[in-house]
Amino acid sequence: MAVNKNIFNTNTNSSGTLLISEVLDKVHKAKTKADKLKILQANDSAPLRMVIKSSFDPKIEWILPKGEVPIKANDVPAGTDHTRLHSESRKLYRFVKGGDADTPQYKKELMFVQMLEGLHESEARMLVNAKDKSLHKVYKGLSKDLVKQAFNWNEDFNRIDA
Repeated sequence: MAVNKNIFNTNTNSSGTLLISEVLDKVHKAKTKADKLKILQANDSAPLRMVIKSSFDPKIEWILPKGEVPIKANDVPAGTDHTRLHSESRKLYRFVKGGDADTPQYKKELMFVQMLEGLHESEARMLVNAKDKSLHKVYKGLSKDLVKQAFNWNEDFNRIDA
């Protein structure tokens, strides 16, 4: 079966790296499971795996309220005047159970809103969906089985040693 190579490398932002939301959009638009798998593997990164795992792994509990987050969207063009989830992902531990016991809840919620407002609108929406464990509902074909296969994860979402 032929794979469409164009779906792996094109991006709409001005930097050389796809936004995590762009990777998931490509997965959503890919026609076959093989294409979806190759897109995830071609764009594999710790931040991508972290976001996906946070949505699929039932052991990861977000400590933020469910649902939409009231933010002022950062609607500048992708890849320009905003932060990227690739760099902000190192702060996500603060928003999951057991990650940061020192920061008060109200401050965590404020920090999350500030993070979202700094991200491109597509990454902010995608991160809210990850928080609500609904990436699979937004991105067609992004399933538990697909991500486990793409990242060589076992049933506990841990990497299987080759």
